Amino acid sequence: MAVQFEVAFSQTVQGAGIIAGGPYFCSQGSVLIATTSCSCTSELFPCRVRPGGTRINELIAFTDWFAGAGGIDPPAALAGHHIWMFSGSADTVVPQPVMNDLYFYYRHYIDADHISYTRNLPAEHAMPTDQFGNSCATLGTPYINNCGYDAAGELLRWLYGPLTPRNNGTLGGRFIAFDQSEFLPLPGWHGMAETGYLYVPKACDANSGAGCRLHVAFHGCQQDLDDIGATFVERAGYNAWADSNKIAVLYPQASAIYPYTNPKACWDWFAYDDPRYAQKSGNQMAAVKRMVDRLTGVAPATVLVRR
Repeated sequence: MAVQFEVAFSQTVQGAGIIAGGPYFCSQGSVLIATTSCSCTSELFPCRVRPGGTRINELIAFTDWFAGAGGIDPPAALAGHHIWMFSGSADTVVPQPVMNDLYFYYRHYIDADHISYTRNLPAEHAMPTDQFGNSCATLGTPYINNCGYDAAGELLRWLYGPLTPRNNGTLGGRFIAFDQSEFLPLPGWHGMAETGYLYVPKACDANSGAGCRLHVAFHGCQQDLDDIGATFVERAGYNAWADSNKIAVLYPQASAIYPYTNPKACWDWFAYDDPRYAQKSGNQMAAVKRMVDRLTGVAPATVLVRR
């Protein structure tokens, strides 16, 4: 979802940190492709992940076509982005060939010196931290693993430049729970939870946000509120860095749609809710953009929803 949102809104977003994700429009709207070529998650069909298996040239062509039709921002804006990528060498859910394809997708638009790609840590499919979670080789809830590696810190430093050391003590800011239905009516019908979260450092509260930056942190599948509560919001590693560096962190929340559509509470990157899921007008995409606009002072757009 982070790749999808960044590419679609490349004139608003300034970069992205990607942990175990595939290229933009990787699934091409197909659950079969999503679960066999972009990941190894199908319960019915064998994994088909291989180098080049996401068909990067086709995805680049789709990107340019969507942009030409006005569905996403011009990809030329990606040239100024900074990209941070992490792929665990032991990841069995999104194996490294998928992320290698993502690297080459990005290289079509972005110079190599703007991309950092870490792929030598024997980590399973999870958010790597240096303070919390399962063992690094574990595959399982809450999909946060203590690998002795601070992925959130490395990610934020690459995107924002030198940072003040993280606050390893009690956080000085506050968490705000907000109603996501204000940004997408009946969010549960569209794979989004009723509640989203925002972490606001004290320094951003004190001066109405002047000089603060905004980071959007998308959780992974099965890291939603129903599955793990607020564990991702509180323990993924972003808040300690945000606290000492005037970075507000937006945690939009997806939710499951049972029994078959989206049972693992993934974000919509395979068209389970909306055929325009990868474009700016997609239900979830537009909802998160409205959240960003609210926080950055941009006038919100009219809410339009498709079923």
